[in-house]
Amino acid sequence: MAADGGAEAAGAAAEELLREAADSEDEGEDGGGVEELESEESSGDGEDEEKENEAEIQRLEEQLSINAFDYNCHLDLIKLLHQEGELIRLRRARQKMSELFPLTEEIWLDWLKDEIRMASENSEREKIYDLFERAVKDYICPEIWLEYAQYSIGGIGQEGGIERVRLILERALTAVGLHVTKGAAIWEAYREFENAILETVQPAAGRVPTPEQQQTIKVQLEKIHALFRRQLGIPLLDMEAAYAEYEAWSEAPIPEAVTQSYTKALQQLQKYKPYEEALLVAETPKLAEYQAYIDFEMKAGDPARIQLIYERALGENCLVPDLWACYTQYLDRQLKVKELVLSAHERAVRNCPWTVKLWNQYLLAMERHHVEHQVISENFEKALNAGFIQATDYVEIWQAYLDYLRRRVDFTQDSSKELEELRSAFARALEYLKQEVEERFSESGDPSCTLMQTWARIEARLCNNMQKARELWDSIMTKGNAKYANMWLEYYNLERAHGDALHCRKALHRAVQCTVDYPEHVCEVLLTLERIEGTLEDWDAAVQKTENRLARVNEQRAKVAEKEAALAKQEEERAEQRKQARAEKRAVKKSKKPKAGTKRKADGDGEWGQEEEAEQPSKRPKGGSGDTPAEGEVEEMEMETGLFGRNLPAKADLKPKEEGAGSKWKDTPKIFHDSKKDSITVFVSNLSYSMAEPEAKLKDLFAGCGELAEVRPIFSNKGTFRGYCYVEFKDEKAALQALTLDRKIVEGRPMFVSPCVDKNKNPDFKVFKYSTALEKHKLFVSGLPFSCTKEELEEVCKAHGNVKDIRLVTNRAGKPKGLAYVEFENETQASQAVLKMDGLTIKDHVIKVAISNPPARRLPDKPEAMGQPSQSLGLRQVYGARGKGRTQLSMVPRALQRQSGPATKAENGMVQNPPATPSPSAEEPKKMSNADFARLLLNK
Repeated sequence: MAADGGAEAAGAAAEELLREAADSEDEGEDGGGVEELESEESSGDGEDEEKENEAEIQRLEEQLSINAFDYNCHLDLIKLLHQEGELIRLRRARQKMSELFPLTEEIWLDWLKDEIRMASENSEREKIYDLFERAVKDYICPEIWLEYAQYSIGGIGQEGGIERVRLILERALTAVGLHVTKGAAIWEAYREFENAILETVQPAAGRVPTPEQQQTIKVQLEKIHALFRRQLGIPLLDMEAAYAEYEAWSEAPIPEAVTQSYTKALQQLQKYKPYEEALLVAETPKLAEYQAYIDFEMKAGDPARIQLIYERALGENCLVPDLWACYTQYLDRQLKVKELVLSAHERAVRNCPWTVKLWNQYLLAMERHHVEHQVISENFEKALNAGFIQATDYVEIWQAYLDYLRRRVDFTQDSSKELEELRSAFARALEYLKQEVEERFSESGDPSCTLMQTWARIEARLCNNMQKARELWDSIMTKGNAKYANMWLEYYNLERAHGDALHCRKALHRAVQCTVDYPEHVCEVLLTLERIEGTLEDWDAAVQKTENRLARVNEQRAKVAEKEAALAKQEEERAEQRKQARAEKRAVKKSKKPKAGTKRKADGDGEWGQEEEAEQPSKRPKGGSGDTPAEGEVEEMEMETGLFGRNLPAKADLKPKEEGAGSKWKDTPKIFHDSKKDSITVFVSNLSYSMAEPEAKLKDLFAGCGELAEVRPIFSNKGTFRGYCYVEFKDEKAALQALTLDRKIVEGRPMFVSPCVDKNKNPDFKVFKYSTALEKHKLFVSGLPFSCTKEELEEVCKAHGNVKDIRLVTNRAGKPKGLAYVEFENETQASQAVLKMDGLTIKDHVIKVAISNPPARRLPDKPEAMGQPSQSLGLRQVYGARGKGRTQLSMVPRALQRQSGPATKAENGMVQNPPATPSPSAEEPKKMSNADFARLLLNK
């Protein structure tokens, strides 16, 4: 009884002390419990409010039944149920959310406190302990560990209660005892608990302790000494106070070894302070500061500290897949502790379930640590339901799982359970990609059938089952791959290694007949085979087949060349007709212009000014400015020089086609811009034609960029501003600075500012300033109302992440097109925003949101734009996050579609090396331009 009373007294004292320590760490925490929830329930504004809340609760529950991974919906439901005091439904909602997502510190603390206050019997304590165990596994949280220790002290009177508290506190020290800023609270709580135990074993005042009591007191004092010594050897904030407390508490002087350890820890603390201070002043999520801290700890090499800083970083950046990947990789390669490694992998995929890389690493880690096959299979099924954002992600996770199943098979046996499971998994994978993935993404994600190729190789090489391998390759070819030479050669190599000569020959004959991209290559391989192994009859058959095939190919190519030459000739004729029409129009205008000093007839009939104009051919039309030609002359120069759009020609490029006495250019040099000054000049366009005094206006606009040399606006023959000009600076640095004003709004229109470049000399020069590649951190938003402003869109988007930039797409006149690009801080936030914003209604407009993946921009002088087969022609289109384009039709016959090497690699995932000494027939045909085809036709 006495022992029980002492234990209860120790428990009460320790609980009070530990509660004070926890309160000092977590000031301002709400109280509450059942009474608070009931008071909230009764504080409604009436039946109407209750009905509205109930309707909202039902709506949220229905939404979660459709999409259980809606994180914000879970939060809203829990908050509303807490307000309404729906205790049973609240517990169920929290339980469902915890099964899908790790919960934050705030959610766990609210849940734990509610459950503690609702627990009325000691029999329910074990359920609370289980809940605490789940809480401490989600994230590193000193506050939850303190709450856990405090709650365990309440059961100290039970059998083994004191040891249980010590065990929990020791685990807390292991988890967060090294935390530079918050670890001291755990150490202090532990010491206070042991001090409370010491007070209970002290004899009453005036009594002499028995030998048993003396031994107990000695043991307890040693425990407190040990805690002080352990704490003083760790760099923690305010460790000077702990040292002073130890001096005051200890009756004997502090040992020299402890002082030395303390001094060393104090020196280490100075190294940690800059990183802690950086975290203190930084804004959430502090990723850069945490990364610098991680790099510092990695150099120091202490595994416990490295693990802790990773855990701290993940607590504030739990949705950053790359951070999880780095952490789990470190654990896999360095610590290799099964429980620790698998726990981190599990938390990684729970936080970022959409990242296939994390799932692949998790499967490998489970296999590496010999987890049961059933568990691995269950986690693979979870991965399939994780909601990946690309079709290729599903191919990748299936490939990882099939690799695992293949490693389980003992191929020395003709048949086994594992082999049948592998074959069944391959069949299911193909069906899954066909039924599930294609339906969702409108593509299989595996156009080159890599999974089927892997299955065929396993059957041929490991199972000696060439019949099954051939069936699989037949299926591969029927899925649109028969036109690719490297696919046939891959099949041929498999037959050479594991099949027979008959099927090798048969495969090459089919390849010669079907290949579109490199028919010369497969023809050469067939001839090489027959040269080495074939009979005379085989050789004759191969020669005849290859000659017939190449003849058809050349005939088809000649027809294409003929058509393109005809089109090129027609285009030249149309250009000449347009040129003549403009010349006639200018002649009519010139004939109607009055000579200076003459008057137009009152009735408007008759012609005037012709004789005077003919006598003075060197005079410019009225409205010409300096060395600026008239409007029609500018158009003719553009046609002759091939310069359209932003950059007009230099003096050297303004020579007429035919020079002579009658040339109108002979005595009239047209100088717009000296090409030698390209580096210090910018070309400004898309300005308003009605701009008053454009020279003065532009001087004011560009004055801040640097010292101006000249502003040359371009006027028409009528004296009206044509909307573009040259701005010349004194130095190149100012011209570069001027480029930053590109798309600045001037008089309601975006002003285009581009480098002054002669496109005849630089045909590949591009001035498009935005990326056309896949940008996973940027969203493309369509369907916006034209009245939507940048600020309004930012208000909608910032609820889903940190918005770095928003660009509303406008036309050349600056009018909105209902489209926008929204850039988030990272791809994780963008991915979450897609799920939450797609289908959202803004001002009665339902918007569509997708990952930014603009189509590739094609220049007009590229073969693709001129009707020639490009490198990507004939490939199966790989669509991005937006899905299909408006059309998938290729306007070139499939039989004529040709590819280059890189395109074949992109489609089929492999590169076929050409023969070491290819014959002329096996060489790749030289690419020809339209002009080459025209000359070829004319020479005939």
